[in-house]
Amino acid sequence: MSSVAMARVAGRRVQGLVPPAAAAMQRRFLNLHEYQAQIIFQKFGVGVPQNLPAFSVAEAVEKAKQMPGDDVVVKSQVLAGGRGLGYFKENNFQGGVHIVPKEKVAEIADKMLGKTLITKQTGAEGKPNNTLLLAEKVSIETEKYFAILMDIAAADPTAIIKMPIDIIEGIKTADAEKMATEMGFTGSQTKEAATLIANLYKVFIECDCTMLEINPLASLSDGRVLVCDSKVGFDDNAAYRQQEIHDQRDTSQENQIEVEAKKYDLNYIKLDGNVACMVNGAGLAMSTMDLLSILGGSPANFLDVGGASTVETMTMAFKIIMGDPNVKSIFVNIFGGIARCDDIATAVVAGVKAVGGNDAIKPLVVRLEGTNVEAGMDIIRNSGVDAFLTNDFTTGAKKAVELATK
Repeated sequence: MSSVAMARVAGRRVQGLVPPAAAAMQRRFLNLHEYQAQIIFQKFGVGVPQNLPAFSVAEAVEKAKQMPGDDVVVKSQVLAGGRGLGYFKENNFQGGVHIVPKEKVAEIADKMLGKTLITKQTGAEGKPNNTLLLAEKVSIETEKYFAILMDIAAADPTAIIKMPIDIIEGIKTADAEKMATEMGFTGSQTKEAATLIANLYKVFIECDCTMLEINPLASLSDGRVLVCDSKVGFDDNAAYRQQEIHDQRDTSQENQIEVEAKKYDLNYIKLDGNVACMVNGAGLAMSTMDLLSILGGSPANFLDVGGASTVETMTMAFKIIMGDPNVKSIFVNIFGGIARCDDIATAVVAGVKAVGGNDAIKPLVVRLEGTNVEAGMDIIRNSGVDAFLTNDFTTGAKKAVELATK
């Protein structure tokens, strides 16, 4: 089942209704910029304000002229929420979203393009803003939150209209109209909202979305019902059949070390601790970080090297870890199942030597358990690599924390 959920809230944006799983998707799945999502919406017949992207100040000026009315909305394009309340690092210019007279577009665009926008979601480092979205100014009468998710949980269930959709049957016209009515649309807007809802569901299914979040879904004073802002996530596992969408990935918005790690099929997320973790399997990685924290340590990263770690991938994993100045010790925690311990051990030895051997490597703890574990331990013992070896998870974690605090 997928779920379609809306909040009946007029005149303001909805806060606190997105479940933690949805918030985490930016790390796990492809996100597109707003202007890219708007193009996809239009292909599926979803109503959006008239808009055009601009990649330079001159282009912003020219495209603003194509918008109706005297004013135009100028929106920064970074993959983070809270743009309107953010500020630009280089010039302290306040706000990543502005409504301005067309004659002021050049001045505003110059303060935004090529600058780094800092919001509550970006952290102090911010994100580069290389694109602007020029959109028509619309007069909104009511605003509603709309989302299509794999599942949904709400802090305030009474504010949510939730409709489960059978993914085989799809959304029916009657369902879409019922939802539009329950959301408060009346008259001709009911049918228009129902069509928009049905088309958004088509986007979700046919584009292999993991989430589709509209805030606001607005009814305008001129009678239109439009998507005025959105966040859409796409399943990386479907990249082979959604190549056109995934080719639009903007890696400038991502941590560059994480981007490099992905090239080697490494799942890496930098954290702020001092014990580096190198683990095979996401579940084991999470339990490793938990145990380190319980024992008084602080994980420096999430790093899942996967089930088929090669010399190449393990070498890159060590290079990434050694590039973090906060790392004081390294805990390699491997449970050999599909990946045999002897193969993992060979890759670990090669990785250590590739970054300079014992003289260069941080204090190293290796815990091996599973298939061919004794052969794996022997490979490391006989390699000359200086490492604390153990078969026990807790013993290894304690030693890694101890070494990090010396």
